[in-house]
Amino acid sequence: QVQLVESGGGLVQPGGSLRLSCAASGSIVSMVAMGWYRQAPGIQRELVATINSGHSKNYADSVKGRFTISRDNALNTVYLQMNNLKPEDTAVYYCNAVGYSGYGNAARFDSWGQGTQVTVSS
Repeated sequence: QVQLVESGGGLVQPGGSLRLSCAASGSIVSMVAMGWYRQAPGIQRELVATINSGHSKNYADSVKGRFTISRDNALNTVYLQMNNLKPEDTAVYYCNAVGYSGYGNAARFDSWGQGTQVTVSS
């Protein structure tokens, strides 16, 4: 069982910044990828950014140039630095981690955090 604990959400004015953190704990042999998704009311959950074990990154078009994802492999922690926030960034942000708790496909995990609220409003 792999648990994810997120932190760093809150209320910020348009143009402001926030940094989200997500730490994974439990039985982890290898972490394939970590990422952030978000869900606004009435809208399907969408990808924000992902980063794999080789630090290759992928971003949604809507956040390119404003958000930066990074990870600390030793700590199994992923970060999301969000700059120049806009009201349309308001959502619950969820951390995701994919990896293996052992060896073989049966040991694969795909875990989600509980979510952290980000509200951008003046």
